[in-house]
Amino acid sequence: MAKARAAFPKSIDTRTDGGPAPIAEGSAPLTINRIAPADLKDALAKGLDDFWAMPSHLLFLCLIYPIAGLYLGRLAVGFDVLPMLFPLAAGFALIGPFAAIGLYEISRRREQGLETSWRHAFDVLHSPSRAAIAEVGGVLMILFLCWLAAALILYRSMYGGDVPRDPIDFFREILTTGKGWTLIVIGNAIGFVFAVATLVVGVVSFPLLLDRNVDATTAIKTSIAAVVANPVTMALWGLIVAGLLVLGSIPALVGLAIVMPVLGHATWHLYRKLIDR
Repeated sequence: MAKARAAFPKSIDTRTDGGPAPIAEGSAPLTINRIAPADLKDALAKGLDDFWAMPSHLLFLCLIYPIAGLYLGRLAVGFDVLPMLFPLAAGFALIGPFAAIGLYEISRRREQGLETSWRHAFDVLHSPSRAAIAEVGGVLMILFLCWLAAALILYRSMYGGDVPRDPIDFFREILTTGKGWTLIVIGNAIGFVFAVATLVVGVVSFPLLLDRNVDATTAIKTSIAAVVANPVTMALWGLIVAGLLVLGSIPALVGLAIVMPVLGHATWHLYRKLIDR
């Protein structure tokens, strides 16, 4: 893989044991690798391997996310959630990098041969980078809420406050009328903008914050640089993530309990391919 030097500092210390990384006193330039689509396949394969190694723990953790997503969506829109089902499903691509941070930690520990169980997903609460993790997570949460607001405004601009109570009637209106397809096309165009922003900000930030003691700005800059260095491959990764999240969301979001851990693990392995230690 080709390598490119980033022009901003990194922590010289990485986490090599079960505890938090120490505070680094020095800095060195980051090395960002240029990767190929084959690396995405390998990252997904490793993510699936991590999942099968301990699926019961990860299913338990990831069942939280569909439930939390529905609850958050209900609070955010304040009315019948039916018109927001697709925006909520798509919205998991926006909060996914943050929601899966415990899975990155499990992958990190398994990679290093450390003891691994579901409780280790909460070790991030003791990380010296937890404030920076919260900052970057806040950025993604703002994007998520802005996306829901944009989707709601779009729906109301086209349909007003009229919300069919029967799901069959609702989907018939959306899928078989010109107005419905206009909503789909415009909504997907808006969602694409939010998805790109999330990919650029989050794909490397959270694994880097777990692996090294850096600040939020450095993590985001590193993530941006990694995407800029690999535009085609990272665009393909974004499509893979979006497609899998949509598939996982179709059965009332329950499929996310499998899709999210696999993607979470794969994201860790993708980070390891993108950023040299």
